[in-house]
Amino acid sequence: MCTYPLVLLQVFFLMVPKDVRPQPSSSPAEAVPTPSDLGPGSSPAEAVPTPSDLGPGSQGGTPQLSKGTETPWAVPGSSTMGPTVLTPSAPGNRTVDLPVLPICVCDLTPGACDINCCCDRDCYLLHPRTVFSFCLPGSVRSSSWVCVDNSLIFRSNSPFPSRVLMDSNGVRQFCVHVNNSKLNYFQELQKVNATNFQALATEFGGRSFTSTFPTQSPSPFYRAGDPILTYFSQWSVISLLRQPAGVGAWGLCAENNPAGFLESKSTTCARFFKNLADSCTLDPALNPASYYNFTVLKIPIGMTDPQNMKFQVPVTLVSEAGSPRLAGNTCENVVSQVIYEIETNGTFGIQKVFVSFGQTNLTVEPGTSFQQQFIIRFRAFQQSPAASLLGPRSGNPGYIVGKPLLSLTDDISHARHKVQFGVNAMSGCKFRLKKLDCSHLQQEIYETLHGRPRPEHVGIFGNADPAQKGEWTRIFSRNCSVSAMHCTSCCFIPVSLEIQVLWAYIGLQSNPQAHVSRARFLYQCQSIQDSQQVTEVSLTTIVTFVDITQKPEPPRGHPRIDWKLPFDFFFPFKVAFSKGMDSQKGSVSLILILCILLLGLLILETK
Repeated sequence: MCTYPLVLLQVFFLMVPKDVRPQPSSSPAEAVPTPSDLGPGSSPAEAVPTPSDLGPGSQGGTPQLSKGTETPWAVPGSSTMGPTVLTPSAPGNRTVDLPVLPICVCDLTPGACDINCCCDRDCYLLHPRTVFSFCLPGSVRSSSWVCVDNSLIFRSNSPFPSRVLMDSNGVRQFCVHVNNSKLNYFQELQKVNATNFQALATEFGGRSFTSTFPTQSPSPFYRAGDPILTYFSQWSVISLLRQPAGVGAWGLCAENNPAGFLESKSTTCARFFKNLADSCTLDPALNPASYYNFTVLKIPIGMTDPQNMKFQVPVTLVSEAGSPRLAGNTCENVVSQVIYEIETNGTFGIQKVFVSFGQTNLTVEPGTSFQQQFIIRFRAFQQSPAASLLGPRSGNPGYIVGKPLLSLTDDISHARHKVQFGVNAMSGCKFRLKKLDCSHLQQEIYETLHGRPRPEHVGIFGNADPAQKGEWTRIFSRNCSVSAMHCTSCCFIPVSLEIQVLWAYIGLQSNPQAHVSRARFLYQCQSIQDSQQVTEVSLTTIVTFVDITQKPEPPRGHPRIDWKLPFDFFFPFKVAFSKGMDSQKGSVSLILILCILLLGLLILETK
């Protein structure tokens, strides 16, 4: 039979002085920006330099501003006439509001913490950078500062947040925070060349292989990728939660592969047995009890006192699993799949651990082998049951290129080959014809091309919710027309399906979001005669994405002429008429001529 070609995936998969230069910087941990105090009756204005600080010979010119390129650092002990530098308290395990952003573009997993997504509310993190090695672009807000030498400032009347910082040369700078929303969701690309390559690799790199247990004192909380600690109370032994993985050409199980905190993944490996009759009841890898006869340490610091129950999280068995037993020539209840569900609560650590099993029976014979699957999933603590059923998003909200295109069929989704958003593709296969009448043959080939049943809707955005009909758009479909066929002994069958997807960017140009406008199925058919001995036919599926984004014209302002006359412009007229017309005839004539000339110049300028 024909292998399935590409079709849509299921929804669950599926005006400052010119010398002043802004210095972009995220809020450093050393100081918190605070609004400067305004004096009684003062009006918001720019910071006023001290006259004595302008220096001799300055004659009221613009003071020289700092042009350092490094991001300044906050320093304590600022002048009482200037802004106050504050130091934030240390991060603590308390509930606070997460960074408020209009959208969180990297939150792709409902009800679970996406690694390095610092705006993901499911992470419950007060200070995301303490857990994540970096924050994904678009998950934190950027800020811009305009700085001058602090010695030039006597008093600040700025209504914007300000603070005293120190640059790399040790010079104190007075900085004002600029409200520049264009910086949000963007991160300047780091320039790497042959000169700074090694320096960057040394600064940000790490060792290829790290020891299982750090030599320093345990961390107060798990960080992304950290091994998860376990405790065997029967032997008073601290170990790690293992996730066996396949190694080598045969994919043999490597038992010591540790599971990483917040790293949801699935592994598969193979096990071979010389004597399954003995291994059936003795090999712990086949026994469900070996996967939950321990407790998980809630936070790494728990290893200093593992017997303290407040640090221990028991592994809860979701459903009963029988122990392996040998029944004749069959080894029954062998573990074939292990699924861990781990609930986390930010820096409060692991809250709950669940385990479930898949079991199978093996026939006892020489060289018996089988595959085991190990799945670990992380989700947010106390999430709703409905959220746990949803699969990863393909964008939030806009689609991400390469992520699966979401589709619906009567609120049911069927797993098929992925159609990746923004990726044009073509696939094909051979379909073996059966001895069926024409109508049944047509129906079977149609179902082979588009799947059974046929997808009816496609997600407008990458985070479309199946329960919200407004977040889905219907797929147009046009089958082959057989009205022009006059051959009574022919069968008109589809041989090609083209999936056309029209999409566009919408929203702010600084942070556009991709959405699907409409999709349609186009079929191409050919006729075969009953007398022809055709045993198979080639089927083709083509996927094309068409960008229909219409970028708007940038706004263009027209300059307006604003004529301003000197304050003593009418003085000659006053003088002339005050002395009488008879004595000033010559002067009046000259003045009138001058006025006519000026009027003419004005008319020419306005044309």
